[in-house]
Amino acid sequence: MIDKLAFVHPDAKIGNNVTIGPWSYIGAGVEIGDDTWISSHVVVKGPSIIGKGNRIFQFASVGEECQDLKYDGEPTRLIMGDNNVVRESVTIHRGTIQDNSETRIGSNNLFMAYVHIAHDCVVGNNVIMANNASIAGHVHVGDSVILGGMTGVHQFVHIGAHAFTAGSSTIFQDVPPFVMAAGSPAVPRGLNAEGLKRRGFSKATQHAIRRAYKALYRKNLTIDEAIAEMKQDAENDEHIQGMIDFVTGSSRGIIR
Repeated sequence: MIDKLAFVHPDAKIGNNVTIGPWSYIGAGVEIGDDTWISSHVVVKGPSIIGKGNRIFQFASVGEECQDLKYDGEPTRLIMGDNNVVRESVTIHRGTIQDNSETRIGSNNLFMAYVHIAHDCVVGNNVIMANNASIAGHVHVGDSVILGGMTGVHQFVHIGAHAFTAGSSTIFQDVPPFVMAAGSPAVPRGLNAEGLKRRGFSKATQHAIRRAYKALYRKNLTIDEAIAEMKQDAENDEHIQGMIDFVTGSSRGIIR
């Protein structure tokens, strides 16, 4: 299943039923899991661990050294989970020693054409990054987040699970879970209500999340006052506690 025109380094570890197209380059220190399909003209460099069932399309660059000027060839790596779709011309870079020395990608994600994932990023599961969305170094993206096309995320920003950004948004501060953001700079535009319905959240949880959003954004409360109000629901709903933990743990501050 490896085309004769592909280059696979002798040190690379290739799983079962892996397809590698012509003119693709698989470098030293790369591990590719079973049932992964790699198109033509793909570059995968290591150290990188690519899980099972991934699909990587032409001209993607996966596991390349980062663009951080502080990087000086230290041994860092990329870890990618299973069943991700990496479309044309996506770039995913390895980490730096200034963080945890790795970029980590979860499973079941879709990265559309020209997406960029910089060094030391952590991307969860079931994430969609639309065309030209870019996240800078050290960004964390929670599970089931959707980043609209041409969204740009500043370094060190965290985006909570189930959040949603509109196309061409610029994110300079943290986006709490379940929040829709839009604009440049991005501001909160409501809850990702449709996402909550599609993902099977109970009516009670949806109502609790709506009350939490109102406390954060609609009642002119301080952060401390909003958290105190949110705690009334937190004992009965882990998702509200997760929102509280996200807000209190934010180092850049949340969008407001």
